[in-house]
Amino acid sequence: MLSYVVKNEENLTQVLKNIWGISSRLIIKLKKNGRIFVNGNSVFINYPINQGDIVEVDIQFEEESENIKSENIDVNIVYEDNNLLVINKVAGMVVHPTCLHQSGTLANAVKYYLESKGENRKIRFVNRLDKDTSGLIVVAKNEYTQENLVKQMKENKFEKYYIAKVNGIVCNDEGTIDLPIGRKEGSIMERTIREDGDRAITHYKVLERHIEENYTIVGIQLETGRTHQIRVHFKAIGHTLYGDSLYGDERKDVERYFLHAERVVFYDPIDGRRHEFLAKLDKIY
Repeated sequence: MLSYVVKNEENLTQVLKNIWGISSRLIIKLKKNGRIFVNGNSVFINYPINQGDIVEVDIQFEEESENIKSENIDVNIVYEDNNLLVINKVAGMVVHPTCLHQSGTLANAVKYYLESKGENRKIRFVNRLDKDTSGLIVVAKNEYTQENLVKQMKENKFEKYYIAKVNGIVCNDEGTIDLPIGRKEGSIMERTIREDGDRAITHYKVLERHIEENYTIVGIQLETGRTHQIRVHFKAIGHTLYGDSLYGDERKDVERYFLHAERVVFYDPIDGRRHEFLAKLDKIY
């Protein structure tokens, strides 16, 4: 429940948009479901408010996740409260059902988990990870939380850190890759560097160099979140991810590329507390 004591000459719409940043689309949904209250009474959006009134918004209500079936699949929950989940995803698991993967996904598992607790919620992933990328993924339990965290991403307040194994020896101790990414012509899945693509920024720092084996372990912070951004950017500087067959590493001794979402940092959508979650790997190689 969001709560605010009216301090100035404001109308209800101004409170919802300016104090909490609620979108017009969500306001319509809250109004339709009778989730806006003034002094404990459910009201319409044009209800007049005065200084000292208490405005409350109930952001929790049941929603169906269409076309997602519940499946009893174990998930590693790092953190949970009334508004969000943080999960450490295993490599090899698809996040959301697709034509090729309609079951066995993280969405199937999360829906089962929430329903087992009596929570009927739409599954809202805040960040996405590719199938073979392991690590931390955030799930919003309501639309307000999702909107807030997506806004934090756009304002670079939602920080995402990865660890990766890349081919070759990265010479610079640290650096920034700032190259636009777009879909590769003739491919549904593959991305590439292209002038008309979306701006993409990747910061990296060398953690270990393995000269004899010819690979480097790098720590990565994403400033943007384009599809396959890390994989495309490191290919562009001549260091494909170890085992990434889609982007040119044809080795047969590994089942997947090595990329792990190790840490996320963001601010609680309700009370503003700083959250930092870590999923350390014992070994990435």
